[in-house]
Amino acid sequence: MSLKALAKPVLAAMALFGSLTGACAQAADPPWLDRSILEAARKEGSIVVYTTTNEQEALPMWEQFTAVTGVKINLIRASDSQILSRILIEARAGQKAWDVIQTANVQKVPPAMLAQLDLPEAKNLNAGAVDKDRRWWGVYANYNSPAYNTNLVKKEQLPKDYEEFAQRKEWAGRVVIDVTDTVWLAVLFDHYGAEKATKIVNDLVKNLNPVLADGHLAIARAVGAGEYMLALNNYTNLTMNVKLAKGPTDHWWMDPVPLFFGQVGVSSNAPHPNAAKLAANFQISQQAQQFLTQFGRLPTRNDVKTNPPGILDDLPKQKVYPKLLDGEEDRKWAKLMTDLFKKP
Repeated sequence: MSLKALAKPVLAAMALFGSLTGACAQAADPPWLDRSILEAARKEGSIVVYTTTNEQEALPMWEQFTAVTGVKINLIRASDSQILSRILIEARAGQKAWDVIQTANVQKVPPAMLAQLDLPEAKNLNAGAVDKDRRWWGVYANYNSPAYNTNLVKKEQLPKDYEEFAQRKEWAGRVVIDVTDTVWLAVLFDHYGAEKATKIVNDLVKNLNPVLADGHLAIARAVGAGEYMLALNNYTNLTMNVKLAKGPTDHWWMDPVPLFFGQVGVSSNAPHPNAAKLAANFQISQQAQQFLTQFGRLPTRNDVKTNPPGILDDLPKQKVYPKLLDGEEDRKWAKLMTDLFKKP
């Protein structure tokens, strides 16, 4: 048989191997990867992300995105208020400075500054975790629940509602509250009505003399360290964060349960629009949300399990209040919070 004849089956086998390899590579694409804009995103090269998420979580998560897409991330971390002030100043100056915003208050950004997009992964999000105008999407769920130090308080001692909590005079001076938590106060008033809610808060202040603090993560850590016995309010995922780090702390559900979301949005004036859309789709993906559960973050997708498992299993028994405040509402509740919890 000639060399030419021998080469034909070899070449055919190589072609088949190549096609199979290509098919496998395509099949290996993560579900969130939109190849229709991938090349354009790669040409844009990088994006600027404004975020409130700490670097311990954000940096390794975004490294996964860069590894797949080749798009680099310029991460700028600050508080919600600092980020909002920054983008408003940049907008007045006509600057195209940022691509993606990820905070718990994206809904406070003027709508015209956020792109309306159809993200493929949005179909997998739970009800309520997608803005009706498609300007933001829920990356993780922020449920609000009280927390306690398991070395200092026994589970059977935990109150069943805020009225009972307010009568625990033996805990006076050992309870902390985040006085910036306007959503918690707004939901308390929604649930009980203004008259009853005001009485409960007055009793909490009179009987418990709560320590006033600013910073949910600092509060979670302080409860875990035993500085306080309990927290009146905190984000459940942050309590889980401390618990996963072996801190002696846990949460418990007590009606009402406020809910809002850590959200992602894309600038309507993004300098890198294709890469930004790809990044937002990644943020709400199963891959990204699964990664964030390592730190106690609670998913907005049913196909991602909580860590520890079963945290949300009892939620159907509770009265959950999804709540998003715009800037004016937030200021109103912030003033009332200050008035109600001010020290004499």
